[in-house]
Amino acid sequence: MTSDINLELAAGKRFEFGKNWSRFLTTVNDNRILEAERSLKEMLGVSDLAGKTWLDIGSGSGLFSLAARRLGARVYSFDYDPDSVACTTLLRSRFFPDDPEWKVEQGSVLNPEYLKSLGKFDVVYSWGVLHHTGQMWNAIENAAIPVAPGGKLFIAIYNDQGLRSDIWLKIKQLYCSGSLGRNFILAVFIPYFFTRSLLKCIVTGKNVFKNYKKERGMSIYYDWVDWLGGLPFEVSTPRKIIEFLNARGFTLTTKHTTRSLGNNQFIFIKSDV
Repeated sequence: MTSDINLELAAGKRFEFGKNWSRFLTTVNDNRILEAERSLKEMLGVSDLAGKTWLDIGSGSGLFSLAARRLGARVYSFDYDPDSVACTTLLRSRFFPDDPEWKVEQGSVLNPEYLKSLGKFDVVYSWGVLHHTGQMWNAIENAAIPVAPGGKLFIAIYNDQGLRSDIWLKIKQLYCSGSLGRNFILAVFIPYFFTRSLLKCIVTGKNVFKNYKKERGMSIYYDWVDWLGGLPFEVSTPRKIIEFLNARGFTLTTKHTTRSLGNNQFIFIKSDV
């Protein structure tokens, strides 16, 4: 699995998600963790996750696995990227050392047999991950496998913007083409994103940078880098996601959508049958 990742990286087909997450971990503090917890409680409409089982597909930094564990869930985290696995393992060792109720390992959502082997979970969570697999629809279908009857599937998928999405794909491909392309994209877009955000602060009178952290406890800078380099990259309209999962026995309960860049968020409940 690790050798496959290295081949994809060398071919310019994959972004180093885990290395970006490892840099993000230097910013993780109590406030970010509390914001991550708050966002989960708000989206799921719960006060805690006591007694629940939680599967984190593509755990990345491990922040939301940590949030779910602190809210009382029994957590199972996996990621395809070994550096992301290391990040999640680091957070686990820092906050829940030797905890039998939180397991972390490397795995692929594109392996249906692996998903079947994990058992069933009350909540299967995969935020901003499935569109980075190179086989998004297979990934969504496989992510549905470990959802228990009556359980929830919580996913976030990049919004389809038509031509704009096609242009962003080209930008990401240039970023991942090598150091020259990466440095060029960062030199062009980081100042652009910063200036745009600063102007928004001035126009609205609100601190965009501070408010961003309050949304999910994330870092605006490292999310910018993730956005610029994030290959593989696929998108979908909300309608297609909803129809795809409806056909597989899931009912939409919560939807937060965007009309621009970013993720559409969905929570589905699996039928009891």
